[in-house]
Amino acid sequence: MSTIPHGLNKSSNPPIIPKSFDGNQPGVITLHPFSSNNISTKSAQPEEDASVEERLTRLRKHYENHGMRRFCEGVMLCHENSHPHVLLLQIANSFHKLPGGWLKPEEDEIEGFQRVLDELFEPDSSAGSNSTKWEIGEACGAWWRVNFETQLYPYLPTHVTRPKECKKMYLIPLPQKDKVIAIPKNLKFLAVPLYELYENASAFGPQLAALPHYLARYRFQYVDDNGNVLAVTPGPNPEPDARTKLNDPRFIEKAAATNGDANGHSGDMNQVDGGDVEMPEST
Repeated sequence: MSTIPHGLNKSSNPPIIPKSFDGNQPGVITLHPFSSNNISTKSAQPEEDASVEERLTRLRKHYENHGMRRFCEGVMLCHENSHPHVLLLQIANSFHKLPGGWLKPEEDEIEGFQRVLDELFEPDSSAGSNSTKWEIGEACGAWWRVNFETQLYPYLPTHVTRPKECKKMYLIPLPQKDKVIAIPKNLKFLAVPLYELYENASAFGPQLAALPHYLARYRFQYVDDNGNVLAVTPGPNPEPDARTKLNDPRFIEKAAATNGDANGHSGDMNQVDGGDVEMPEST
């Protein structure tokens, strides 16, 4: 349950606000509605490997030539009804994954991940021409592939000295300034609430089911399309009429613009023509 700022609390019996309880925690993560993002679609992107066997064969060749493979994934967050949602890509109505990909052997970690995100999300019309770099947040977790198999571990076993791959997850702040997120037509872009991921490895796999644990160390504040704070994780509370303190003109611009027109799209982002972008029904 999140705390509602004093200026928005309409309850006749408001809760007692406890003393600050955010010591030694990382900074607050500001979550925006899904509609704050500029979403479109692009041509289909077929998978590099037709089967799991082909994927593992390619991993083996990479390891023989370059050593451990580095894999980067983005944890993109938004909110619905002041609850965190993780943005996932869905393949063939069954397999879910975080957006990401492999780094080239010679690439810098962050620059390589920015390239991966551009290749995945950059619109067809601006491929290779957008000079704005993706903002990459802090790393929030890592998984290890200890052999040429599908099993991954959130730790490196003591007997393993030569892991074959490391998958690293990074927080990706949203919305990204001057970035359009173009979804390949063969994929769905889903906003999945943490309560659906939690302990649900049967539907999402152990990595995604563990995301609520990774994110439990953070405090969140939930804002509307204009940057006004709607609710916060209990702890220090925003002042009345609080706004995000991001040094970014996009929120000022959006506050002055007609709702839904600042980024050239309507406010309804549950479905995008030509592709599937879905939000779960409110519960």
